[in-house]
Amino acid sequence: MSNKKKTTLKDIANILEISTAAVSKALQDDSRISSKTKEAVKKVAKDLNYQPNHLASALRKGKSNLVGVIVPRTNSNFFSSVVQNMEEVLNKAGYNIIITQSNESYKKECDSIDTLLFTQVDGIIASMANETTDLDYYEKIKSRGIPLILFDRGENDLNVDYIGIDDYASSHMIVEHLVEQGCKRIAHIGGYQRTRIFNNRIRGYKDAIEKHGLPLDSELLLESSLTQEDGRIKMEQLLALKTRPDAVYIAGDYAALGALQVLKENAIDVPNEIALVGFGNEPFTAMVSPPITSIEQHSAEIGRLAAQTFLEHVSSPDIKQSLNKKILDAELIVRDSSNKKAFLN
Repeated sequence: MSNKKKTTLKDIANILEISTAAVSKALQDDSRISSKTKEAVKKVAKDLNYQPNHLASALRKGKSNLVGVIVPRTNSNFFSSVVQNMEEVLNKAGYNIIITQSNESYKKECDSIDTLLFTQVDGIIASMANETTDLDYYEKIKSRGIPLILFDRGENDLNVDYIGIDDYASSHMIVEHLVEQGCKRIAHIGGYQRTRIFNNRIRGYKDAIEKHGLPLDSELLLESSLTQEDGRIKMEQLLALKTRPDAVYIAGDYAALGALQVLKENAIDVPNEIALVGFGNEPFTAMVSPPITSIEQHSAEIGRLAAQTFLEHVSSPDIKQSLNKKILDAELIVRDSSNKKAFLN
């Protein structure tokens, strides 16, 4: 294995017999350096495969033009769309992003925060892991004086900017739709209540069920990791009940896909025996049979707003961070998995 020494500014300076300061200024196109010297420096730098030390540069300037992004997972269309649209806005403003993935692990999330802070990022935009309950690491970001913006999953106690949809109202919208379809025993496979967005979805579900005078049996409300496999497991639990539900609202599309597989394996007519609604409007929801009704979370707009919020803080650094929520209205995309009336017409 090669242990070739990394080229430094001093190496270039020694070859050209000029100062390291002159080399640094030449590489930054400083107007005080002649065009001839700049050309010579850049040629030697290229010949020696010189790579700038961005960390050292960031420490000198107090600015890296890097933004750290933390997502729970990258295999979700929602998170990839948020990141794509966030990056487009930030790139136009001269920033690049560093993406890290927590895989829903609190420890990995903490490690990511440490790495991003060490890299001297100018800000962090994050969506919290399912496991996260201790906010100390997020407080560490705030203590460094750099902008922290949360999206989709956040906590009010941090008193920072948050961008997301109205999860409580989304649950109401789903239950209203299912009631309109004639459903009377509606189950909910939710995320973990310790996570604010899933707690809000559960509260919305409970209040909407109560509003319509429907049964709110504890056996109809299940917490889940919302993976495809856990969706299968939770649906099997619901099918084993003495009195099965006639509708299931699931707080994530991957879990809804797993649930749909179980329903089809058991030859259950969807939606006429059991209606199904997911959350997130992943692309596959329109492709499976029957297509899955789901909530559109407006990921592109969330990504753009998160980036714009960061840029607002950079342009006005004296503004103190506070709890400032930008809440978007969700949209219910009705498809065949819950649309009983379409089959009756």
